[in-house]
Amino acid sequence: MNHTPIEYLDLAAQALGFILLFGLGLSESLRYELGVATNYVIGWLPEILPFHMVLIILAAVCSLYTSIIQKNLVDWDFMHMQQVRMKQIQKDMREAQLSNDKAKLENLQAEQMKSISEQGKMMKMQFRPMLYIGIISMPIFMWIYFYLGEHPQFIIFPFWGTVNMSDAVVGPILFWFYWYFLCGIFISQLTRKILYIEPMI
Repeated sequence: MNHTPIEYLDLAAQALGFILLFGLGLSESLRYELGVATNYVIGWLPEILPFHMVLIILAAVCSLYTSIIQKNLVDWDFMHMQQVRMKQIQKDMREAQLSNDKAKLENLQAEQMKSISEQGKMMKMQFRPMLYIGIISMPIFMWIYFYLGEHPQFIIFPFWGTVNMSDAVVGPILFWFYWYFLCGIFISQLTRKILYIEPMI
């Protein structure tokens, strides 16, 4: 099978995203080296801005990049249609069960099986953007780990007071990620509205 240059780039990008998303968990040295390499690109930011502001900028970059990738790689009309269809089938099946309409129930079950077969397409549609997103997000996360390991940072949170950003909020969730996540949610909602990306129902 012959591929166009664009298709080869797509496959290469997906392979890179897969390695970054799943391969980093296997090698601590790879995570460290990625953090060091990323430091050459964005390590100057904390020199001119407070670290919590740096996290806001990085969250904004990732949110914008994620929204653009999802807008271009996900068929939102298809996703929306499938969700509406499944909800309607489930509603009709409940009504058929209550009315003991076996013929209608059999037809709906066949239709439900056909809809389930479309789930594979939906999963593939969601998985591909995740690989692209990993190309940007994983180097940023590895840099944050690297930077905070070399330069401890503190931030004031309501109820908690002054905390080390490398400390855990609860379980494995660290304060820096909690702050990054909060900023990312707000910025993501804004960028999705600007880009007219429909929320999943």
